[in-house]
Amino acid sequence: MAPINPDLQNVQEDIKNVIQDFYQILVQVSNYDAAAAQPATPSPKISNPPTHPHSQTLDATLHHLHTTALSLPTTTSSTSTSSADKGIPEPLIQYVENGRNPDIYTREFVELVRRMNQLARGKMHAFRDFRDVLAREMSSALPECAGDVARVVEATGGATVAAAAGREQELEAGQRQGEQGGQQQ
Repeated sequence: MAPINPDLQNVQEDIKNVIQDFYQILVQVSNYDAAAAQPATPSPKISNPPTHPHSQTLDATLHHLHTTALSLPTTTSSTSTSSADKGIPEPLIQYVENGRNPDIYTREFVELVRRMNQLARGKMHAFRDFRDVLAREMSSALPECAGDVARVVEATGGATVAAAAGREQELEAGQRQGEQGGQQQ
């Protein structure tokens, strides 16, 4: 899991404090008895209501929350999705919104990836085999370029032409021995 930004952690703590302050004010308001607090004769001048310590604390906490939230990094307009949504592909969301089972989407996605991987693997093997055949044919047709061909084959991850030729000779020898063994029986 990614580490939490310290500014984000401060914002989370400030939000918890605001909720706690609201709760304290709620308790004070619910316990307030309006009849007992009013004097018997109304006062002609209207005074400001007394400020309670919890409301002062709430004001300070909200101000701190506001300044901390402003210091958080903002996302650019090019990234329209939030960081929480980045792990869920949009087609999966559409799939679920259309009332379909997300397990079916996952299975279809895995099958598609497997097919694509098999296709890519087949292409890689085909190009590898083509590289080896081309190198062998070029080395036999143009012996003066054999060194360059071997260097290119090695640079592209293949075996040297000499090693490939040695393997082919071993295979041919093995085939001849198999043929001779079959003829002797």
